[in-house]
Amino acid sequence: MAGTALLAASLTACSGGGGGDGKDGAKAELKPKSDMAISVNLTGDQVKAGEPVKVTLADGKLALVKVTDGKGGELPGQIAADGRTWTSERNAAPGTDYKVEAQNTDSQSAAAQFKTGAADKVNKIKINLPKGSTVGVAMPISIVFDNPVANKAEVEKALKVTTSNSAEGSWGWFKDYSGSDRLDWRPKEYWKSGTEVKVDLNLNGVDSGKGGGLFARDYNTDFKIGKDRRMEVSLDTKKMTVSEDGQTVKTIPISAGTPGGQKASWSGKMVLMSKEGTIRMDSQSVGLGDAYDKMVDYSMRLTWSGMYAHAAPWNSGAFGRTNSSSGCVGMSDANAAAFYEQVQVGDPFEVVGSGSKGNADIGNGYGEWNLSWDEWKAKSALSAAPQNG
Repeated sequence: MAGTALLAASLTACSGGGGGDGKDGAKAELKPKSDMAISVNLTGDQVKAGEPVKVTLADGKLALVKVTDGKGGELPGQIAADGRTWTSERNAAPGTDYKVEAQNTDSQSAAAQFKTGAADKVNKIKINLPKGSTVGVAMPISIVFDNPVANKAEVEKALKVTTSNSAEGSWGWFKDYSGSDRLDWRPKEYWKSGTEVKVDLNLNGVDSGKGGGLFARDYNTDFKIGKDRRMEVSLDTKKMTVSEDGQTVKTIPISAGTPGGQKASWSGKMVLMSKEGTIRMDSQSVGLGDAYDKMVDYSMRLTWSGMYAHAAPWNSGAFGRTNSSSGCVGMSDANAAAFYEQVQVGDPFEVVGSGSKGNADIGNGYGEWNLSWDEWKAKSALSAAPQNG
């Protein structure tokens, strides 16, 4: 039943008079209770989605309000202190049938229903962490949006990160290497090994703002933090140190990027983004002309712009002696094979020493670890107190 005011059956009461002849007492009457009436701010069969549902009681106080969609999902909400209104905590989603059921403190009931129309434009996301994955201690939660996000604060409010050890962390907005809007969540410090993380992106019905459209679904994922393994590449010693749980387990001779130009390596804190195995590397794709075009084994991505750690048997004479690659961190086949087998996506990878071309842009991979905690928190659209999971 659609409409702003809907009435339910009322309960009535009446009483008899005092004396039989009407002279021994005044006749008493109880006024019948009014029917319960509610109004809903959203009415009809083509309601515009993207705003909260508000239920208002004409008289009396609300005791219970339930708003459900066609699949049985319930919109959470709160009754106001005066008992007259109820407002949903989330927006009405596009393309959804809703049923409103209300009860007042006199146990009367009323109901309503409405249907939202499809969104004119839908925004979608890509998230970097598949459900059930295990990652290294530096891996952020990273969301890339299909369309621009103008209402950054509204979007950020809809997201929740829950951790098994109440890790302190914050969201931060910036541009991805692709040019799209991106939102990452990182803890204050590297994750503790064994931490379990749950991510709830309650975006269904949230308006991303001008040019972005509505979100038409929720997203969620969960992951676990694996072994605390960290890599440090020294451009000065031409060696990569691998540590586990704070103890050095291996030192590998390497050759990094040639200093003094575009073939220099990026420096600073990076994160192992993916293990890509044997891939074709073409120098033209990264703006280095005809320097190389070859199949490369044990390739491990560090930036979107093409910095990898990988096997480089053609450069064996340089390992541990000189930095002469086109920007990547090369090592022998044997060392690369063992290293590739050992590492996990999300392991921190830091390049130190002289001869680099500086830190990569924050969106060129996972560069947020190069920012101080205060600098990172300032990138939150809410930019208030840090979030605790």
